[in-house]
Order: sequence, then structure tokens, then C-alpha cells
Amino acid sequence: MDKPRSPEVEAFWNAYRVARGLPEQDYDVCRFGSSPEMGDELLALVLEGRKRATACLLRDIEIGGEKMGRVGGHVVVLDGGDRPRAIWRTRTIDVKPLNQVDSAFAWDEGEGDRTRADWLAMHVRYFTARAEAEGFSFDESMPAVFERFSLVWPPEHADPQSAA
Repeated sequence: MDKPRSPEVEAFWNAYRVARGLPEQDYDVCRFGSSPEMGDELLALVLEGRKRATACLLRDIEIGGEKMGRVGGHVVVLDGGDRPRAIWRTRTIDVKPLNQVDSAFAWDEGEGDRTRADWLAMHVRYFTARAEAEGFSFDESMPAVFERFSLVWPPEHADPQSAA
């Protein structure tokens, strides 16, 4: 879920940028999930090194106002209280039907038991509930955006050999 930039987010981003010697550049801001609790739970998976991928429905970008990630782009990740806690750099983006997720992506997303079957079941439940709440028609063949990333900040959680 895309979020606005606060002074705290700007300071967090600038600390990373200065520490890595990066020029000024654009970046995105997000919080995982549909609730503060889910945001904290999924962020914890990122910080412990288990989660290195995420997915959303393409409709969230086309009509929902979310931004499409960019390979090489940076994303500041917020916790459930909308405080900046991490920065990732996007490695890959693929768009394909949700139900064409593969086992490697399910593993990289790091949720549940990390199997394709569990991943698909969890995401179908999540998107079905969202569709009911938001009034759109969902089916598991809808196009989805599959994004893999490397954690680059904070230093104590960054992936080994993560490039700026």
C-alpha cells in the first residue's frame, strides 16, 4: 500500500542516501497489508531475512492509485504505525495471472509454510476479502505484479552484498 512521505520518512531516506553516497533520486513509500498489524507482521519477516518478495493485483496500480515498482528503484517500508523501518531495492518485476505464481516466488515471499499451495490459498483469501469490501470482482486468474527485492537498509538487516 503506497503511503505519503512524512518528515520522518524523508530523514530516514536521506540517512540511507548519504551513508551510501547516492545522489538525490526518487523513491516510493509503502506499508504491507491492509492493517497496521499485518504491516508489522510482514515487516518483521523482511527484517529477519525471510521475506524478499511481494505481490499485488495489477488493478491496484491501474485503478487503485498504487505505483508500479521499478527494477533498481528504492522503496521505504513503514511499520504498522507508519514509521520508516527499512529500505529495499527492487530486483525483478513480473506481471502474470495470480494463479501462475511459482514455488520459488512463494518461497521468496516468506509467508506461511512458503509453499505455492499455501501462498495461493492465503492470497486468494486476502484478495477475495478485499474484493468484497471494495466492491470489485476477483478471480485468481487476475493479473498480479510479482516483485522481488533486496533489503539495503538498515545496515544491520541489509542483505549481504546488497548494492546501493
